[in-house]
Amino acid sequence: MISLDTARELEPYQDEPAQLPAGANGKVGVLRMSFERRGDRTILDDLYRQSPLLVQRALYWDEEMPELPCIMILTTSGGVLQGDRLRIDVDMAPGTQAHLVTQAATKIQEMDANYGTQIQTFTLADDAYLEFLPEPVIPYRGSRFVTDSRVRLPESATMLYAEVLQPGRKHYRDGELFAYDLFSSTLRAERPDGRQLFVEKFVVSPGRFEVARTGVMDRFHIFGNVVLLTSPERAARVFDRTSAPVWDEDTPLASAVSRLPNDAGLIFKVLGQETEPVRAAVRAFCVAAREEVTGRTFPPAFSWR
Repeated sequence: MISLDTARELEPYQDEPAQLPAGANGKVGVLRMSFERRGDRTILDDLYRQSPLLVQRALYWDEEMPELPCIMILTTSGGVLQGDRLRIDVDMAPGTQAHLVTQAATKIQEMDANYGTQIQTFTLADDAYLEFLPEPVIPYRGSRFVTDSRVRLPESATMLYAEVLQPGRKHYRDGELFAYDLFSSTLRAERPDGRQLFVEKFVVSPGRFEVARTGVMDRFHIFGNVVLLTSPERAARVFDRTSAPVWDEDTPLASAVSRLPNDAGLIFKVLGQETEPVRAAVRAFCVAAREEVTGRTFPPAFSWR
């Protein structure tokens, strides 16, 4: 559970929804997945799901890595509602590989009370490889959402963690550019012995602090953030391929990659005015990461995604 001790930004939003109390039956979504190696492929060995979070089965649609289970995370509620408390736990056994995506963009619905939260834990064993590449997050007008993610992995394992944040329903009615109340995201990484590698947290409160200003988002609307946790040798190869900063005045688009502390890996950030160029930049970085870590590439993107 996310508490005020770790997320003081939630203090103004402690009122209860008039419909159902926060965390009531139907508002606590749980998803637990564990992966095991079986022969030359990885299988989804154990699955527990509680609505509104849903996973049906592992599919093997990746033509470049046919042994890779591809998991699509669905929600039965049409997004995150006020008072929702969601949790996702992923456990990767030694030598396993997995690709996790969401069915569609995560929509943080309009709220007039309380907030929504999602806690995510990813535990990787030796030589495990995990791609967590969900679709963008769209915070609607007045929404409040806090996510806290924790990754525990040895140096031999690799995780690609991506998030793309939109400013709201940009082209809805008169637009909802930064009309949400709160978006907070924390990512922590540590070794199996508990040694901390890094913590990154960003809190966006457009009503309290102007977002469209120099030094924050300026004229950009879309924010992409990719973290590659891997060994120093692999990170160095990816850095050599992606280290040149990008500034495209015509798109416009800006991106750059940096090294994480404690030889944890790399972090890639990209800003744009529209979603698709940002998603393309995120995908290009992920392609470079997969190629350097696994020796394989990504298949062509689905035309319908």
